Amino acid sequence: MRFDIISLFPELFSPFLTSGVTRRAFESGLVELHLWNPRDFADGNYRRVDDRPFGGGPGMVMLAEPLARCLAAIQVARADVAPVVLFSPLGPALTHATVETWSASTGAVLVCGRYEGIDQRFIDRFVTHQISLGDFVLSGGEIAALALLDAVARLQPGVLNDAGSHQFDSFNPALDGLLDCPHYTRPETWEGHKVPDALLSGHHVQIERWRRDQRLQLTAERRPDLLQAARTAGRLGRADEQCLKGLPPV
Repeated sequence: MRFDIISLFPELFSPFLTSGVTRRAFESGLVELHLWNPRDFADGNYRRVDDRPFGGGPGMVMLAEPLARCLAAIQVARADVAPVVLFSPLGPALTHATVETWSASTGAVLVCGRYEGIDQRFIDRFVTHQISLGDFVLSGGEIAALALLDAVARLQPGVLNDAGSHQFDSFNPALDGLLDCPHYTRPETWEGHKVPDALLSGHHVQIERWRRDQRLQLTAERRPDLLQAARTAGRLGRADEQCLKGLPPV
């Protein structure tokens, strides 16, 4: 799996490659990451990569030509025809299902925009996918690219200490798309607050029922849309519905 990043600030990615559990994905070569600066493909002594927008208005727009040259160099370096992803408010929000799709792919070219945006002609000609992190605006696409890379890297075999731990992440199909339950560790009592008795019982069926009930309750309170999706898909059993009946109205 190979990701090529087009960014005016490639140095932002360096700490990510050497820190945290996901560094294993990059150190082992499970996920290759190549950084490209479009300024290296710009003309003139100043290597200009932006200009004022036609029609007036605030800010600057990234030029199409340096980006196109940079992408051409990437396409020569890669051995496949890779999707070209732009992080943009126009794209669908990144979800767990999308991350799983990318984690099983051969990678992509990730374009990190800056300023007011990118010349639309580059987008129309080369971009195959657009992705949003949510209904807010960042100063550039680098943080969004890091989010995608982190989410993809942690799903690769051998990256997490427990190979099955990501199966219990929020939104995962293994949890029927529900939110995850609360987690506790030692000591059993901290500042007067005890760990729930069910988790100390040693009774595995009781523990799993408690965790399931907590997932249902949290999802009903915080993300009722996820709960409805699980119900529509037939993922809730009789015991689940019984648990939900006992909850106060949201």
